Amino acid sequence: MGWTPGAARAARRIATAAALGGGGLTLLGAVTYGLLIVEALVARRIVGRPHGLHGPPSDGVYGDHPGRPLRLVMLGDSTSIGLGMARPEQTPGVLLATGLADVARRPVRLHVYGRSGAASADLHEQVDAAVRVRPDVAVIFIGSNDVTTQTRPADAVRHLAAAVRRLRRAGAQVVVGTCPDLGTVRPIAQPLRWVTRRWSRRLAAAQTVAVVAEGGRTVAFADLLGPHFENFPGEMFGPDRYHPSARGYLHAAYAVLPSVCAALGLWPEPEPGRGDGSQPIHLAAAIAAEESGTEVTATRVDGRTAGPRGRWARLLRRGGPPVEHTRVR
Repeated sequence: MGWTPGAARAARRIATAAALGGGGLTLLGAVTYGLLIVEALVARRIVGRPHGLHGPPSDGVYGDHPGRPLRLVMLGDSTSIGLGMARPEQTPGVLLATGLADVARRPVRLHVYGRSGAASADLHEQVDAAVRVRPDVAVIFIGSNDVTTQTRPADAVRHLAAAVRRLRRAGAQVVVGTCPDLGTVRPIAQPLRWVTRRWSRRLAAAQTVAVVAEGGRTVAFADLLGPHFENFPGEMFGPDRYHPSARGYLHAAYAVLPSVCAALGLWPEPEPGRGDGSQPIHLAAAIAAEESGTEVTATRVDGRTAGPRGRWARLLRRGGPPVEHTRVR
């Protein structure tokens, strides 16, 4: 499934509604939305709670290096706490902390404030706790529960934007792993699997618009686990067929780690310009929602932060060349 101009327009509408305080916009209509909620409830009954509600305790200092520890906080839903893992070193927070420590050559103090079942509206309390430890960087995994509950997209985006704004004002860099493609989750049956795919990807695009506007950067999860699920059945998802396996969490953490390092100035940034994947933000967000592992961050073109079609943003695949796309009018 490729991106479409319609996806960019949807991202703009949702982000605009969020900024203006609206919340009535739905992506696919009230009837379809009602069917999605019913299907989600069925899927939740199938999934159950085989892992309980808590991940393994993982707060602590990581990395055998000298110096003042960098402070990393993990916020969001069950994926942010590594639900389903038996050992701390399997969780995304610890994987990020150890990787960051190795790049920075400094220890990293990790605080995990995410919660199983959390939606974007729950980020407020998590941010309350996070700002008290004065983090250098905050990583947020959020969106799945906004799709599988009755959260209106504009409401979800508004809560996420507020969380990023508060963290940035507290001096933290912010990296958000956007809503994954729930069409890869097998307990959600067809024909509504394609609905969740479209819904989650358009929510991810709107999240990107809001996060970049508040000074953060995003990494698209999209179908990060999906193709690997097809090639390695049972390896990317855990036994509930909903939460990632250890291998799945590893893929998610390593997709985000380069962007965390870049946000802290530990990873080189390309020089801004028209040839580096720069796009108007709504177009960049729609493209990224279809490209797993793609980072979106604010940039300048010809010295300007915005053009005739809005704020400039850059698409980038860390560890590889920038994403190349043709501008659409």
